[in-house]
Amino acid sequence: MVDTMALLHAFTRTSRARGRRTGTPPPPAQTALPADDEVLLDVPDDALGRALVGAAAGDHAPAAELLVATRRRSAWEHRDRYVRRLAAFSRSRPEWLDAWRTRAPRDPDALLLDAQRAVDRVWDSPARAELLREVSPLIGEAVRADHRDPVPWRRVLDHARGARAGHTYFEELWEAAVRRAPHHQGCHVAALRYLASSWHGSHRECFDFAETAAQDAPEGSLTQALPLRAAFGYLTDGCGPPVERARLDAAADRAAVLSARLPSAQPWPAELRNLLAHVLVRLGRRRDALEQFRLTGPYATSFPWDRDADDPLGRFLEVRQEVHRAVESGAETTATDASGARFRRPGSERRGRPEPRDH
Repeated sequence: MVDTMALLHAFTRTSRARGRRTGTPPPPAQTALPADDEVLLDVPDDALGRALVGAAAGDHAPAAELLVATRRRSAWEHRDRYVRRLAAFSRSRPEWLDAWRTRAPRDPDALLLDAQRAVDRVWDSPARAELLREVSPLIGEAVRADHRDPVPWRRVLDHARGARAGHTYFEELWEAAVRRAPHHQGCHVAALRYLASSWHGSHRECFDFAETAAQDAPEGSLTQALPLRAAFGYLTDGCGPPVERARLDAAADRAAVLSARLPSAQPWPAELRNLLAHVLVRLGRRRDALEQFRLTGPYATSFPWDRDADDPLGRFLEVRQEVHRAVESGAETTATDASGARFRRPGSERRGRPEPRDH
């Protein structure tokens, strides 16, 4: 396995793979897209939907069944996504999770949900670093509850970033995380965000880490899309030296290959396709972006559109309409949004650095 630890340590390695640009097959003329009123935001898949319905009724059993099944199958990516959604729901409807924790205080799944909820609660506080230290014991309990599970380690890595942990300590945590699942996307995303926040503006080094991890990952692994995350960070940051256009295109192309392998018009791949469409539009590749809008079908996700607007669904529909109109009219090379404002192009500068909303 390629040693991504070295990249975390000093950003000194050069990626061995920039990726080969393959492009996305052009969509057929008059591409059919779901009507605006058919598009839904952040729709859960059927399994998560049943768990959320049960939780809304005060019953934690469906959530417990769902999460224990992910551990038995080692379905770590689904588990990570389910934990984030269920924990977010428990912040406004806590009764079902509180009852579960009382009934089964050492249950690995309930502990993990509670740890995620605790991190979520303090993340946006000005005293985040101090408050995160107070939830360290709970995160530690979640880690010890099942030594095979890499998903609690994503919470550990996020906690370390929020608490401003030093590089040496973070490297130790990273090594423990990848021992459990070398290609778990969630842990890699957490590490990439740590690198981006610790070395602000060092986008080339972040690309080195992301590209090496993607090169080492199996073809169907979501970690193949890690360079896309690095590209999104660069395109929305506005700081640091320019990144080569070919590198941005290669990240999008790699993610497009992964997207083509995943089922179309399904909720769970929607975040990947929404992010890919967002990046492709910023790169002026509207025909390729339209293909991702076609593949995602009626499933919009808050991320990444909430980085551009307070109404992510409205922003999704606005950009989708503009892309579709431009492609159908043959004007897809113009990189403007629906309001006529320029998207940030590679190499341009913008003041400020928004804090990622999805930790």
